[in-house]
Amino acid sequence: LNLYFIVVLVSFFIMSSSATSNSTTTTPPKKKNPWTPMAAGCIAGGIEATCVWPMEFIKTQLQLHSKAAGGAPLPYNGMLSGLSYYVRTTGFFSLYRGLAPTLIGSIPKAGIRFGLNAIIKDSLRDAEGKLTPGKNFVAGLGAGVSEALVIVAPVETVKTKCIELNMPFVSGFKHILATEGIGGVYQGAAATALKQGSNQGLRFMWFNEYKRIVTDDGEKKLTPLMGLFGGMSAGCFSTIGNNPFDVVKTRMQGTRASKYANTLDCFKQILSKEGVGALYAGVVPRLGRVVPGQGIIFMSFETIVQNLEKFTIFQ
Repeated sequence: LNLYFIVVLVSFFIMSSSATSNSTTTTPPKKKNPWTPMAAGCIAGGIEATCVWPMEFIKTQLQLHSKAAGGAPLPYNGMLSGLSYYVRTTGFFSLYRGLAPTLIGSIPKAGIRFGLNAIIKDSLRDAEGKLTPGKNFVAGLGAGVSEALVIVAPVETVKTKCIELNMPFVSGFKHILATEGIGGVYQGAAATALKQGSNQGLRFMWFNEYKRIVTDDGEKKLTPLMGLFGGMSAGCFSTIGNNPFDVVKTRMQGTRASKYANTLDCFKQILSKEGVGALYAGVVPRLGRVVPGQGIIFMSFETIVQNLEKFTIFQ
């Protein structure tokens, strides 16, 4: 955890240094082609998902495990021990169980997220083209809920069940259809929308404020290193802020979700039977996956946008 706090502190240092170096501008920014962030988001999403999948795999396993009576103990208790266990027992590539549906979904998911975020932000700008942190949160929230309902809910459900059943994508998908029907693919959609909406709202709010400060309202170019630190600190901020929603979402998408009446009941049962700490199950491996992942995706996104804008079609 100390590493993640160091990332946040470095980001604060970058922001404070940049905030005192130049004056701000009042020139309204030119509206960008919405296809540019959408295309850049698609590419960046695929890169990010592949790089950090093993940490997502372990995080999901830890969150699926229930501390309530009857829950069998896991043979590991953290990210490093979990990675080591699967490499030793089922091989390195078993860490990529569930990647296929996520990778298939990550490309359009990130495209929808970044594209819609840009569109909503443009509609919320004031007369000077500026956005408040609250408006940045709303833009991220809208983009997060949209991607949740269109892509994330079915993909995350199949991913979670493939991991829990230790099945590859095709076999796991067939098993879900055979045992639960098509409704089983959309299990936990409400919890997913809560998690994804709050996640992206917090994330975009942080990153856009960070970017505004370090670039002096767009007067300076955002370097890849600045994008990396901004994305990592945004990932840290959003993970700490909404991990309870992530735990509830994972439980509602698991194979034992039938024991919960709904999303609220799942939240209540976790609190009453396992305590508040259970809502932060998997937070360390999630940080291990999200923090570098968001550093990668925001750095990639900003770099890809700068390169795509060289082409007339994306201007």
